[in-house]
Amino acid sequence: TVTPYIDGDVKNRDSNYNEQFWNILETESGKHDGFLLAQTRKQDFRVGFAMRYACMVDGRVLKADPGCLKTANYTGNVVEIDLKAGEVATVEKYTAIVSSLDCDPCELKARAQEDALAAQKIGFEALLDAHKAKWAAIWSHSDIVIQGDVKAQQGIRFGIFHLNQTYTGQDARLNIGPKGFTGEKYGGSTYWDTEAFCIPFFLSTAPSEVTRNLLIYRYKHLQKAIENGVKLGFAGGAALYPMVTMNGEECHNEWEITFEEIHRNGAIAYAIFNYVRHTEDDKYLADYGLEVLVGIARFWSQRATFSAKKGKYVILGVTGPNEYENNVNNNWYTNTIACWCMNYVREVLAAVGNKWPARLAEIVAKTKLDVEAETTRWAEICANMYFPYDEALRLCLQEDGYLDKEQQLAADIDPSQRPINQYWSWDRILRSPFIKQADMLQGVYLFEEKYDIDFIRRHFDFYEARTVHESSLSPCIHAILAAKIGDMDKAYELYLRTSRLDLDDYNHEVDEGLHITSMAGTWMAIVEGFGGKRVRNGKLFLSPLIHENWQKYSFRILLRDRPLEVTVTKQFVDILYKGPEQIVVNVYGEDRKVYPNKSLKIEHAPARLIGNGGERQMSMSAYSRKH
Repeated sequence: TVTPYIDGDVKNRDSNYNEQFWNILETESGKHDGFLLAQTRKQDFRVGFAMRYACMVDGRVLKADPGCLKTANYTGNVVEIDLKAGEVATVEKYTAIVSSLDCDPCELKARAQEDALAAQKIGFEALLDAHKAKWAAIWSHSDIVIQGDVKAQQGIRFGIFHLNQTYTGQDARLNIGPKGFTGEKYGGSTYWDTEAFCIPFFLSTAPSEVTRNLLIYRYKHLQKAIENGVKLGFAGGAALYPMVTMNGEECHNEWEITFEEIHRNGAIAYAIFNYVRHTEDDKYLADYGLEVLVGIARFWSQRATFSAKKGKYVILGVTGPNEYENNVNNNWYTNTIACWCMNYVREVLAAVGNKWPARLAEIVAKTKLDVEAETTRWAEICANMYFPYDEALRLCLQEDGYLDKEQQLAADIDPSQRPINQYWSWDRILRSPFIKQADMLQGVYLFEEKYDIDFIRRHFDFYEARTVHESSLSPCIHAILAAKIGDMDKAYELYLRTSRLDLDDYNHEVDEGLHITSMAGTWMAIVEGFGGKRVRNGKLFLSPLIHENWQKYSFRILLRDRPLEVTVTKQFVDILYKGPEQIVVNVYGEDRKVYPNKSLKIEHAPARLIGNGGERQMSMSAYSRKH
């Protein structure tokens, strides 16, 4: 007995337990097809589901008289198949899903049924071949191969697969949910994870329009971000993007996150910068990006206040990326990215004005920007921003008062109490020095060119020792920085943690869905961490290292939509570029010419310094992490 069906009786496990998810408006059941029309409960968003099926025995279509199953929420058929010994039964089911995003609601039924019929006419084998070809194309410019370490290899391919299955980049109205389609937690909403983690992945593994569409998604929500700012008391076009959203409106309901985790604005601005430096598509700034940047800069200029006592500007009452600290003052990362944003917007205003003066005039008029007055204030704030610092330890402090906490190390926590968010009260977590994910180090990662290797090592050793890595987004940033300072064992340990987070269920929560956005961080850990890949002003920089557990590894990326493959062994680095023209790649701090379809082989010298500006410090195993 075979029962092809469409079931509309779906309930939520997450935020609205046991609630019906859909209002079912129509069900229809034919002998070889079915249809169901559903509507979301709170908004008039409609989805049409159509199916067609065929049953075969040894390749011959079965001429059966199926029974129909139909209720208010369900449509299906019951097919009895009689088989003799040795016969093979095959069931092919074709389903089309069409939403009111894509066509008029009154056309959903016809469109879905037409699409299901068209798929059936194409046939299973042809659809499978097209599916294989599409995946082969994706793997051709995104695959990573690791020889000698099955667990590491499994982890990275698991992540690359899920990222590409979750987001195709064809529709700027859509974004990436932290769980993708694997679980209901977070409700499919968009977080700053997209800009901070997913965009670096798609920038290097997918055509540039994929990332462009992720940026345009935020541009389309700019007016909502300005309205969100107004609700919180800001004015004059100041934009605060939501922490959690599907349509541009804030969907989060915890005040310490919604109102205080404002660093998300910085991630959105940085993503624009990251896109332009990778693609050299500065026209995006004139067409879309500058309007978003102006709104963000206005927010920062109003959110900062002047402290007469300090004689500096301060940003009070925030939550940084470390959500185990709430309502703190002068979070170093938040203050850093706020200043970077305002300075960057000033640069973009000048660049757009030089290249597209008429377009700049349009933006100034549209946003009512007082260029002289507003940019002067932005510069004043940036020049006089307060950053907490401890002279004795030579440390930038995560926020005011961080050293007032009892300084314990993550290694000192009883393993039976991990993860602490499942065993400790919230006030105990807030009083502890423990860090959920990269906070101060998130800023070091983003702006590493500003800091020498000793600065990076000193801050990594202090903060990583206090980090419990209980956010899926934590291990990857630390893996990159560990590789940066040459601590390959720590980089490898953290890479395995990020790559196998779900496969090995580190945090005992995989039943809620996979950590899709952190899988982009897994890719970053290899390509930016071990591979040392950076792009600055359109030029590719590489400083590859290899862990002793690996025989060799290779990664494929796109450089301005041209494929490039890097292979790293313990003896050499091999670069194969498949673009039409010669390019210059900086390898270990030295510019090298790379010719089309010709391999450039460079001796791998792990003893040299390869770090800031092209130099990174090797083996730091003797350096103490305890302070």
